[in-house]
Amino acid sequence: MSDDQVAGELKKMTAFIRQEALEKAKEIQIKADEEFAIEKSKLVRQETSSIDSQYEKKFKQASMSQQITRSTLANKTRLKVLSARQELLDDLFERASQGLKKFTEDKGTYQEICKDLILEGLYALNENKIAVRARKVDYDLVKQAIEDAIKEYKENMNKEVSVELDEKNPQPEGSSGGVSIVGGNGKIDINNTLEERLKLLESDALPMVRTSLFGKNENRKFYD
Repeated sequence: MSDDQVAGELKKMTAFIRQEALEKAKEIQIKADEEFAIEKSKLVRQETSSIDSQYEKKFKQASMSQQITRSTLANKTRLKVLSARQELLDDLFERASQGLKKFTEDKGTYQEICKDLILEGLYALNENKIAVRARKVDYDLVKQAIEDAIKEYKENMNKEVSVELDEKNPQPEGSSGGVSIVGGNGKIDINNTLEERLKLLESDALPMVRTSLFGKNENRKFYD
């Protein structure tokens, strides 16, 4: 084989090897691009999933925080309303307490009330001998109330009863008035002073007063 022929063969072989190398390189490039695209898509899905997960977590945290804040504000508002209502009720009964002393200025009405308070004690004790305690300033008025109570008691019960004013143990002069009815040889004391009756009224009438002032409580299911 001549030199020209050898050169020609070498040239052909070189061209073939070069072509093979180009095709191989192209194949490797295509495969690399495919793997890159797959890996890229995988990474994008992972990051997207991570972002979604973080967003969902933060959304839940934000929702929970919002609920807690709303609940806290609602409770604070409710407590403020309840506190304001209680202050109003306290003021109402305090003014009623202060008005008790003026209440005794009408002697005729006050004597009738004392008679009813004494009579209530007589019925409750149902004893033959009773003592009544009152303020010194009310002694004359209470003595007349005792006579009226005895008369009515006899008419209603058809029995005798002895009622004495206990001047050794007067009610405090600073009190608002009313009487105490003592029986059982001094062991039973029915407190029918005006202060005590106001306390009973405050306890018994409070639900009705609250409803009158603030309306019916829609959250309350049971009533006494």
